[in-house]
Amino acid sequence: MSSLLLPRTPPPPLSAAPPFLSPRTHIPPHVYKHPAAILLELCTSMKELQQFLPLIIKNGLYNEHLFQTKLVSLFCKFGSLNDAVKVFEPIESKIDPLYHTLLKGYAQQSNFDAALKFFCRMKHDGVEQVVYNYSYLLRACADNFDVKRGKEIHAQLILNGFSANLYAMTSVMNLYAKSGVILEAYKMFDRMPERDLVCWNTVIAGFAQNGMPKKALELVSRMQEEGHSPDMVTVVSILPASANIRDLKIGRSIHAYVLRRGLESYVNVATALLDMYAKCGLIGTARRIFDGMGSRTVVSWNSIIDGYSQSGNSEEALDLFQKMLDEGLKPSNVTVMGALHACANLCDIKRGQFIHELVNQLGLDSDVSVMNSLISMYCKCKRVDVASDLFYKLKQKTLVSWNAMILGYAQNGRTIEAIRLFCKMQQQNIKRDSFTLVSVITAVAELSVLRQAKWIHGLSIRACLDKNVFVMTALVDMYAKCGAVHKARKLFDMMGERHVTTWNAMIDGYGTHGFGKEAVELFNEMCKGDIKPNDVTFLCIISACSHSGLVQEGRRYFTIMKEDYGLELSMDHYGAVVDLLGRAGQLNEAWDFIQKMPVEPGINVFGAMLGACKIHKNVDLGEKAADKLFDLEPDDGGYHVLLANIYAIASMWEKVAKVRTLMEKNGIQKTPGYSSVDLKNEMHTFYSGNTSHPQSEKIYSYLEKLIDRIKAAGYIPDTSSIHDVEDDVQEKLLNTHSEKLAISFGLLNTKPGTTIHIRKNLRVCGDCHNATKYISLVTKREIIVRDMHRFHHFKNGTCSCGDYW
Repeated sequence: MSSLLLPRTPPPPLSAAPPFLSPRTHIPPHVYKHPAAILLELCTSMKELQQFLPLIIKNGLYNEHLFQTKLVSLFCKFGSLNDAVKVFEPIESKIDPLYHTLLKGYAQQSNFDAALKFFCRMKHDGVEQVVYNYSYLLRACADNFDVKRGKEIHAQLILNGFSANLYAMTSVMNLYAKSGVILEAYKMFDRMPERDLVCWNTVIAGFAQNGMPKKALELVSRMQEEGHSPDMVTVVSILPASANIRDLKIGRSIHAYVLRRGLESYVNVATALLDMYAKCGLIGTARRIFDGMGSRTVVSWNSIIDGYSQSGNSEEALDLFQKMLDEGLKPSNVTVMGALHACANLCDIKRGQFIHELVNQLGLDSDVSVMNSLISMYCKCKRVDVASDLFYKLKQKTLVSWNAMILGYAQNGRTIEAIRLFCKMQQQNIKRDSFTLVSVITAVAELSVLRQAKWIHGLSIRACLDKNVFVMTALVDMYAKCGAVHKARKLFDMMGERHVTTWNAMIDGYGTHGFGKEAVELFNEMCKGDIKPNDVTFLCIISACSHSGLVQEGRRYFTIMKEDYGLELSMDHYGAVVDLLGRAGQLNEAWDFIQKMPVEPGINVFGAMLGACKIHKNVDLGEKAADKLFDLEPDDGGYHVLLANIYAIASMWEKVAKVRTLMEKNGIQKTPGYSSVDLKNEMHTFYSGNTSHPQSEKIYSYLEKLIDRIKAAGYIPDTSSIHDVEDDVQEKLLNTHSEKLAISFGLLNTKPGTTIHIRKNLRVCGDCHNATKYISLVTKREIIVRDMHRFHHFKNGTCSCGDYW
């Protein structure tokens, strides 16, 4: 029993107290048996304490040591240190337990400076130190991750003769473990002549919580070999360890042990079990445990909500969150973050805004982790403007805040803002991590500027993160998206460790550059190794086959995906197969494939079909696909324009006019096409027929001469999609397409032999594709164009796509 809990029977003489406990004080029976003393023992709130206080004073018990100590203890317990001090200070004859109790109060309130100051006062006042005083201070150090002062307390323990005290050394071990200095904790543990179960639990939890789950599990085996059986605390520590390494076998063996020991009814054990199963991918088992729990804590709800969110069933996660609210439970910051993650996955802005209002009601708007989750949610719901507002109003920004906002800008196409924010972050000397760099690399990849790619690659090397698998994977993806697919492959080959996402990035890179055979070879190499392809890998390889006309290979991958790998087919996979067949001109097969789909075809499926019909000039199937698209997405201008182009190619001008009239009537806007080129740290953007650029006069003059040169080389303008204007006007309209303006600007402002990099927001039109081949021939320049689907490498009059795009 702690020296701070005074006995109900007369105590033994002072000499009987062990040296590490404080001497006991004699308390007359009429004091500790008084009803007021019993009321204090039963007191559960500050309100009750304030009601009992007049009774104590009225009965003349206020000056009794028992009541003074108990009042100090209760005021500390209910968070009122000021009241505890008001009771303590006026007492003339202070007994040691009073000091110990107030010190405990200071430490429990995480008021470490005040606790240390009071500890020094105790030494000055001649109070005999007991082991618990040091444990209180060590616990406060652990709560504040203050290793430096914790070591000072450790030194005091040794100097005061407590180095062999098991309780004291366990407290020191706990400090090191909680502060992330787990190896120091383990050194102490290894040197201890005797160890109890608490010691074992402390070091096991330390390894589990410091990212070393395998070591934690090894220690459990060693603990049992030394004759200690795991208890509830052990189980709650090692279940997260097995979850972190996704070892379902170990998790199930722990579950069996729980059942043998009858521990399954404890709420924290059941919560740890459901969390383990959820993280190991068995969300159904986790749900059965959750449903079978007699009582649940907020942590139980958090675990199951997060489990559903992480497993991709965000709708169920939000249903559970609503059920939790309906049952009157107050969500914690962790609950709210899990629900926001689910909203982000679903792009559900409406429910996200509801949770945002709830955050304000709960007073969680000062919690930086919650605000970071809100920023991420709004970014994923395409409301980067709201996210930006939250970010700039956030006073205590963390690295996670910066990372979330940079990634949000990058994912929403606002690449310049992402790079500017990163530069601002560097100016404020905020240390970047791997997530920061991955976010910026994502922005650079979207920008598709090779110079910027080399800049961020250099930064990664200087930050010593060029061996980080996530950073390297992002760099591989970035170089591929910046037109340097061979550089991407070099980085890929240099990597000592690769994840499935690394293979996906390289396969997709080959695919978008039209190197289908290389993509197939890499996929086959992957299948021979330890890392198995996932659903994204198959999407990448089928798309790669589509861009290169490898129809048989693409269809085979679609078949083996489910039959050999047991992977579920998504709408994207069906869309990729339609694109594969459609590009190859197998339009009837593509339409038949759509009709036989086991699920209702989505927008991307019919979109692929419509695009194929445009390439191969099939009006009938194009109309059928368009009708479906207009039902599914009536306000998308892109599909209307695509249908109008199909009609235009077929010279069905009345139907072209009908589509355009429908667009005007319904207020549907066409996405304006533009092309961008980077020059001297500045992005220059051109729209068709635009004359606002400072060099417009030079550009148009140069382009006119360039057109004459490529005509002489064999270029014939394709005016089939232009109607109701004279022939010379048709050519002028073609010659002012944004791609041609951007290429002319690049040729005018760079040295001979320099590769021109163009970024196009839409699909390259047939005439511009043909013209660019001739431009590369007559200017002897390599021109790399990235459109919305793929890359085109123009050189010496040919394109890497082989006119198959």
